[in-house]
Amino acid sequence: MYTLRMLSKLLDLFYPPTCILCGAAGAQGWDLCTGCHDELPWNRNACARCALPFDGPVPAEAHCGRCQKALPTFDRCLAPLRYELQVPALITGAKFRGKLNAARLLGQILASALQSEAMALPDVLIPVPLHLKRLRARGYNQALEIARSLSAVLELPVDTRSCDRVTATPPQAGLDEPERRRNIRGAFVARRSLAGERVAIIDDVVTTASTVGELSRVLRRAGAQGVEVWAVARTP
Repeated sequence: MYTLRMLSKLLDLFYPPTCILCGAAGAQGWDLCTGCHDELPWNRNACARCALPFDGPVPAEAHCGRCQKALPTFDRCLAPLRYELQVPALITGAKFRGKLNAARLLGQILASALQSEAMALPDVLIPVPLHLKRLRARGYNQALEIARSLSAVLELPVDTRSCDRVTATPPQAGLDEPERRRNIRGAFVARRSLAGERVAIIDDVVTTASTVGELSRVLRRAGAQGVEVWAVARTP
């Protein structure tokens, strides 16, 4: 019986990875070549709490003005990329155009960034849930696909049953931060106790952190001991 790793090697042999961005041969088993990987807008100078990109180099523990005024409900956000240049096209492809290879690549990028950090891993991954109406219309949840890719690398379970999105909120795009907070308020409910558990919320992009902040609030009320946000990209 083939293991998943053996199956992956066979797939790479017959269907070698190809760069999503330029069409060249992929590197390290990814659908991304070395050149395009190096040219991605890496979020190297960012707020230590919410991952908001800074314009220039800052101390490792620097907090943005917003986090200095009021800390978010999650412990930390990790987002290895800035939402600019090639990244919006990658995320749009994964989110709206059914490009699950793009979602897998985003998960691999995020997993690689996590592996480079000396950090304790959570007990479970919780992808930001979609409302059932939107899930039926889209056919898949891109956050779940990213979480599955993460799970394969980090060997962490993906939990899709502990939390639901119970309100079909209008899209957040185009709303300012106060409108986003009002729009998402009460959209999630926890379905079980998370007492003592450490969780990581998985999403594609964090813009104002309104969605992940609301979900984090719900998870903490359900007893979660620690809540981190792992997103592929952060909007400057």
